[in-house]
Amino acid sequence: MSGTDSDGVAPARPLSHPAYGELREVTPFASVILCENPGIMELDGTNTWILRAPGHPDCVVVDPGPRKHKKHVKKVVAAGGHVVLTLITHRHHDHIGAIGALHKRTGAPVRAKRPSLCRGARPLVDREVIKAAGLRITVLDTPGHTGDSTSFLVECDGKRAMITGDTILGSGTTVLDPRDGGLRDYLNSLNRLIVECSGPMESATALLPGHGPDHPDLVPVARYYKQHREERIDQIRAVLDEMGVSPRDAKPMKIVRRVYSDVDKTLWPAARMSVKAQLEYLRSE
Repeated sequence: MSGTDSDGVAPARPLSHPAYGELREVTPFASVILCENPGIMELDGTNTWILRAPGHPDCVVVDPGPRKHKKHVKKVVAAGGHVVLTLITHRHHDHIGAIGALHKRTGAPVRAKRPSLCRGARPLVDREVIKAAGLRITVLDTPGHTGDSTSFLVECDGKRAMITGDTILGSGTTVLDPRDGGLRDYLNSLNRLIVECSGPMESATALLPGHGPDHPDLVPVARYYKQHREERIDQIRAVLDEMGVSPRDAKPMKIVRRVYSDVDKTLWPAARMSVKAQLEYLRSE
């Protein structure tokens, strides 16, 4: 059998992650444009999600991306068409830097947990339901990565997807920002996502992360994340016992050298952030 269509032209292959600057459909109601801002913390880059029911003229944009990426904003606007709302998962610059540029181009209100990030609209409220672009979007507080981390459950025609920002990534594990994140909150957020996405449903809830590839089912990824965190805590407890040091007196980088010895040293500064959050968790036990 030939690998061409009736006109003798090979059909285009579906896009796969990473596809910089391309609108890639993930579900019938959620597509992504990957910004070309790869880095240690950003993995391949920041995912900007464009949401709309099939055939609907409006769209919702989630996380417009970092500053100084004008081409990315232009592509988001061109792909989105009539943007009626921008939603923000959390305060980190690689997700919010382009808020001003997108708002200027579209005039669409911007909503986030933090009031300072909003434009022409009120802050997000846990459990509120947003109806836009033919979709039902439920706001879920999922702090831990940062204090304002928010996830969005998107529903359309019996199908579901969860936009998680950096709470759950498409690959690797996330860093807990010790400035306002915390392990106790993070574990509670993972449990919340597992509960929200489990139970009797027609299909699994797709995972749409802030970085990395999407996954067809959030639940096994969230369970892995929870298991990984619990294992790290046990490792830190063991190292503290070996060193004869309490969580209050421990130096985070000394813990990193022991617990993350198998991790590339370029990632140690990020690991230090998570260790600080983990030590704070152990101090409060």
